[in-house]
Amino acid sequence: MTSNLFTWIFLALLAVSVGLKYWLAARQIRHVNQRAGTVPEQFAGQVSLEAHRRAAAYTVAKQRLAMIETAIGAAVLLALTLCGGLQWIGDQLGAWLGHGLWFQLALAASVVLIVSLVDLPIEWFRQFRIEQAFGFNRMTPALFLADTVKSMALSAVIGLPMLALIFTLMRVSGSYWWLWAWLVWCVFTVALTVLFPILIAPMFNRFTPLSDPELLERIQALLSRTGFATSGVYTMDGSRRSSHGNAYFSGLGAAKRIVFFDTLLERLQPPEIEAVLAHELGHFKLKHVRKRLVLTFAASLLVLVALNWLMQQVWFYQGLGVEPLLGARNDGLALVLFILVMPVFTFLLAPVASVLSRRHEFEADRFAARYASSHALIAALIKLYKDNATTLTPDPVHSSFYNSHPPASIRIERLLELRPSSAAS
Repeated sequence: MTSNLFTWIFLALLAVSVGLKYWLAARQIRHVNQRAGTVPEQFAGQVSLEAHRRAAAYTVAKQRLAMIETAIGAAVLLALTLCGGLQWIGDQLGAWLGHGLWFQLALAASVVLIVSLVDLPIEWFRQFRIEQAFGFNRMTPALFLADTVKSMALSAVIGLPMLALIFTLMRVSGSYWWLWAWLVWCVFTVALTVLFPILIAPMFNRFTPLSDPELLERIQALLSRTGFATSGVYTMDGSRRSSHGNAYFSGLGAAKRIVFFDTLLERLQPPEIEAVLAHELGHFKLKHVRKRLVLTFAASLLVLVALNWLMQQVWFYQGLGVEPLLGARNDGLALVLFILVMPVFTFLLAPVASVLSRRHEFEADRFAARYASSHALIAALIKLYKDNATTLTPDPVHSSFYNSHPPASIRIERLLELRPSSAAS
């Protein structure tokens, strides 16, 4: 492999990636717009034409922003790599800090900061133009900025020590540094998953124990039927930021907790909430969470092995517009380059992850139909699709790349097949 050949491979895959994203976005916009005038027969009695058209307009608005985001992302990537941005940052930091550990950390932090600052106006527009226009935004500019500052500070407090440890392992662990780094990463991931609901999430939201005695009794009965243990059932003040509704589990082991957005509790009836919870319980009881964690660990091991090999290849640096350091370590440079360009080389694999995720969603739906009510789950899903302005007519090809959940029509059709034998009273 020569550096020139790798440059052309990178540019070709970047062009394919950007072109494919634009083609998928155009397909989605065209597909949704063509079907905006008629509510699908499957939903005709439950979703009004006005709500259907609103969902179509919301979907199109998000896609158009995504197209702008794709173009900006590609421009930033080229600016940092082939146009010499990363080389210039490295030269400036090297002259100031030398080329030791502090240089490696500063290089990584500088690139993260640049990318974050570029993303900030896009996120602002998404929140205060698109979400605001469709009635979803409840966040103030002050809260948006506070969240941004807290997120960046938290990333620095957690991320920089972790990076320092990884760079140290690269320096002192010899040719098998990647194995030690992988073990550290696995422990870090598990620890963060356990600590997130206890330490991190409360920095952004207020969590209060569920106070509705009737609903709590229903939930406790469901937990008993499914043999699921949890540290508590909580309501989160999601309405401070958005009118979108959701429910989720967080934590692992004894630290698992159930969290409902207050917006979801306002819209769904107790049987519907129970069905949504039963679906989420299905992911745990069917070991989806564990399987995804194992796959994440396996993927991270492959990534570190690939990084270990690439960081030893001069063409990897030069092919991306950077000269490797002579007589000093290139750990930080290699890691930053690798993280920047990896999405270009892996985007075509997105449908594989989508297939696995959708399989898990169908399995969790069947679990919910068995332990709660498929009828209630269907009712809850339709309310959530309508309230969240989720399009009922996504383009199938676009959906296969971007959507971890099956399209509404397919998902509900599968649930309808379960209703005669699986619905619970």
